[in-house]
Amino acid sequence: MNFLRLISIFTNQKSSEPRLSKFMNVTQRIPHFLWVLLVIIGFASCDESFTNLDTDLIDQNYTTPDTVFSVRAYSRFVGPVQSNNQLSYKLGYYNDPLFGPHSADFLTQVVLSANNPAFSVDTLNPVLEKVVLTLPYYSTSDTDDEGNRVFDLDSIFGSDPIKLSIYESNYFLRDFDPATGFADPQQYFSDQRQTFQDQLGTLLVEIPEFVASNEVDEFIIEDLDTLSFNPGINLELPLEYFQEKIWDQQNQEVLLNNNNFKDYFRGIYFKAEPVDGSGHQTIFDPTEGKITLYYSAETSTFDDSGNQSTNDDGEIIRDVFSYDLNFSAIKVNVFDHQWPTEVTQAIESGDSIQGAETLYVDGNDGIATIIDLFGNDDNQNGLDDLQELREEGWLVNEANLIFYVDQDKINSPSQEPERLMVFDTKNSAILADYAIDLTSNLPPIDAITNHLGRLVRGSDDRGEYYKIKLTAHVSNLINRDSTNVSLGLVVSQNVSYVGFFDMQTPLLEQGFDRIPGGAIVAPQGTALHGNLASDPEKRLRLELYYTKPE
Repeated sequence: MNFLRLISIFTNQKSSEPRLSKFMNVTQRIPHFLWVLLVIIGFASCDESFTNLDTDLIDQNYTTPDTVFSVRAYSRFVGPVQSNNQLSYKLGYYNDPLFGPHSADFLTQVVLSANNPAFSVDTLNPVLEKVVLTLPYYSTSDTDDEGNRVFDLDSIFGSDPIKLSIYESNYFLRDFDPATGFADPQQYFSDQRQTFQDQLGTLLVEIPEFVASNEVDEFIIEDLDTLSFNPGINLELPLEYFQEKIWDQQNQEVLLNNNNFKDYFRGIYFKAEPVDGSGHQTIFDPTEGKITLYYSAETSTFDDSGNQSTNDDGEIIRDVFSYDLNFSAIKVNVFDHQWPTEVTQAIESGDSIQGAETLYVDGNDGIATIIDLFGNDDNQNGLDDLQELREEGWLVNEANLIFYVDQDKINSPSQEPERLMVFDTKNSAILADYAIDLTSNLPPIDAITNHLGRLVRGSDDRGEYYKIKLTAHVSNLINRDSTNVSLGLVVSQNVSYVGFFDMQTPLLEQGFDRIPGGAIVAPQGTALHGNLASDPEKRLRLELYYTKPE
């Protein structure tokens, strides 16, 4: 079995609800050891070993290319994308200096942690004390010199406050699509913001100026307990509302099971709005989110005389209990953009035949760049580049795409994404170079760097260029007659994640209709010099290092 076909089988599976919990630690749906095993099996099962595929791949860094080929590239708006079944989600308002303001709202189902909760049956004289919503940030913790825990927040973009409103949602999120006879999972798309907002219910809490903080949040249950939570969106919800909505429904059908409950209490909607035209966005793992009902009850401990245990004041001891409503079912992100005129005009003027002067990539349901390798007659000998290379039978030692950052359009180093991802648009798949990258076991920020190099920064910390190594891919084109498909380039928050998600409107002209999930939650984007850049030294190019056969 062809190894690349084996890889394609796994990378083209329909997305399903992920079970991994930490965004910055996920790799891909197949654990790394299984990838390694697949690589070994794939190599062993091929008719020829990888190193003998009519090419000698030498994994080293070259300095001066043997030849340079022109590359045609242009950018297109992606449009609405499937935004359920993601690994991570985002919330907030972010005014990007290049791409303008965009907001992200979040809708989630709420499910029972245990069916048919019976608070009054299992305890003595229970009283609902407090209801707390928690949605932790991605963070790491350490201990300072005084022994206190300190937190360093990850995946927070911007620092200004947002107006945060949380509503009960009356929109019913289906598991399966009735248009397919309930045979296929229901897809939800990033442009359904107004649809969801039209069915908002009770406003549960509103914070006029909410700021992301690395501080621990505390809530006091008077005379009983102090509740502490790691940094995140930690908010007290109205007690009276949940007393009626949940607590008073004990032994009723609505709490009997989650099928009943999800129809009764359809979800929570998080709405983010700007404050003075600015704000911030956060990326989070919603499976860690929940609404917790804290309640007290008299102790079930009795003394030898049959009396309930009391405290020093002679009062019957009350203990604190909790019950969780989890965010572990269907979740959806919805986005809203206001594209600057300059960006819109540049993208619309990009020519699929000639290419473009400037290339753009932006996350969310934003912008992707399409890349066509070869196809030109650079030597003007009547043969396109790929045809000529195939006839020459060159042995590829290294092949790199070099994307120079258009620094005139980038205002600050902090807004530049560290990683870009390239993929096969026709088959919605990673490339051969991805599958053999030995850095795949590293944390996402440093993973797959042999293939998808990190942003190279100058002494002023400004981004200079990205280098994408395509040695195996180009070698297969030349020596194995692989199909020369268009490549897609997107910004990625996590290049280790290779799940692909549907675009609502396929880019038929470019031949692709799915996009990597890591691009959907990425809040940043960048501008790159294209193949028609005014500075010839900064133009997009394919650098090739090769050995001529004897």
